[in-house]
Amino acid sequence: MAKENIVDGVQNAPHRSLFHALGLTEEEQKRPLIGIVSSYNEIVPGHINLDKIVDAVKIGVAMAGGTPIVFPAIAVCDGIAMGHTGMKYSLVTRDLIADSTEAMALAHGFDGLVMVPNCDKNVPGLLMAAARVNIPAVFVSGGPMLAGKVEGKKTSLSSMFEAVGSYNAGKLSDTELKEYENKTCPTCGSCSGMYTANSMNCLTEALGMGLRGNGTIPAVYSARIKLAKHAGMAVMDMVKKNICPRDIMTKEALMNALTVDMALGCSTNSMLHLPAIAHECGVELNLDIANGISAKTPNLCHLAPVGPTYMEDLDEAGGVYAVMNELSKKGLIHTDCMTVTGKTIGENITGCVNLNPDVIRPVDNPYSETGGIAVLKGNLATDGSVVKRSAVLPEMLVHEGPARVFDSEEEAQAAINAGQIIAGDVVVIRYEGPKGGPGMREMLNPTSAIMGMGLGNSVALITDGRFSGATRGACVGHITPEAASGGMIGVVEDGDIISINIPENTIELKVDEAILCERMKNFVPKTKELSGYLKRYAALVSGGASGAILN
Repeated sequence: MAKENIVDGVQNAPHRSLFHALGLTEEEQKRPLIGIVSSYNEIVPGHINLDKIVDAVKIGVAMAGGTPIVFPAIAVCDGIAMGHTGMKYSLVTRDLIADSTEAMALAHGFDGLVMVPNCDKNVPGLLMAAARVNIPAVFVSGGPMLAGKVEGKKTSLSSMFEAVGSYNAGKLSDTELKEYENKTCPTCGSCSGMYTANSMNCLTEALGMGLRGNGTIPAVYSARIKLAKHAGMAVMDMVKKNICPRDIMTKEALMNALTVDMALGCSTNSMLHLPAIAHECGVELNLDIANGISAKTPNLCHLAPVGPTYMEDLDEAGGVYAVMNELSKKGLIHTDCMTVTGKTIGENITGCVNLNPDVIRPVDNPYSETGGIAVLKGNLATDGSVVKRSAVLPEMLVHEGPARVFDSEEEAQAAINAGQIIAGDVVVIRYEGPKGGPGMREMLNPTSAIMGMGLGNSVALITDGRFSGATRGACVGHITPEAASGGMIGVVEDGDIISINIPENTIELKVDEAILCERMKNFVPKTKELSGYLKRYAALVSGGASGAILN
């Protein structure tokens, strides 16, 4: 594109004059122009190191004969935004990132792109942009944080949030809480468990859009710098071969990503992002497909917050490719899908053995025969809801109890902190969906408080909002239709019995049908005074079941 529309010919002499203003030599202008989308900033721990990654990508592009040119993408830290108005601005940035990257890439006629994301919304936002722009693109993330260590045990951000719950329950002292605070997040990088950022970076490998190790090589390892250089070289090979994102992100590749999602036990946020990415690729990926994939995909990994292993352990065990190799033994991977290596998935994973069966269970000895995520439906979620099944205690896979209803996260948090939630309850948090929030806030504070107080084996939480990948417990999110769109969650009353059956994939409000009909007939959803971007977002966003895409 650059040669035709920007650089070549007399007509483009004005364009070339502006390139000279940038300090680009004639030699640089004659080479393929590669845009490097940098998510670097100084507020997100997963992004503070991206300047080093970008520099390495630039070297790789130049080594392979291209001209690297950097432009930015924004990022929100979900951890810092958690529990206040800032979380309304997390999910909404996914579409801002996609839109702005599309605008920059097409306005300036790049021949290829290297995307440098790391945290939750940057990865899917840039994958969406890659599909829209559809010029050769390679992803290289900033990598995961190393696990912390408190009293000899590895920790991650979920440990920190749960420590606050334990402190509020009188189980931790001021000194012990301070030790968690100082030691939980010891390095730069995306938080060290299988949270949303690491989930999406791993799934980028499964999609074929990132090189081996993209999701697992720790941020502070020198191997991450080498990976970035190779990403720069890889995009130049893709430009030569004209391999574009939609050649890679096919329906089969998306099924691979969903399969790996189930095997790894990824964040429930993947069920927002994969459908949105698929939509940009012209592929339908709905929640019904997810349950079908889950039913035949074994869960092979229990990474934090589910188990005691972390991203560094997954990397040492062979990473995403080793997981895919295990899955291929049961014919669960489409091995003929093209990737950014110029080779197929099958070629890439050949010989990638599982080096630690305690981290990656062999496919014939899984944690469970079904995947780590389940989609629940019923009268309370006719379009669907999502739970991280692998993070639910066995005794909570089936739960029935009285509803404790709250119209915001803050109201629920106050009740939990005050000890007003008791064993058996089902906490209901509504008006926190994509439209009602707006922005579909994550509920890590209340879920962590429940776990930290020792109620994880007796209390469930459901919401039309969503959960952090750091959440564990019987937590059902993405309930669709949401309260703001007239969903039944909006008419639940305190004391109503709610039944959750994860093995049966159901969620039901057990109230007489005639009473429910009367409630729904008289139901007028609450509204909020909005302004700015959130007002526009609320007006355009679809439900969580379809990926919260903008219509």
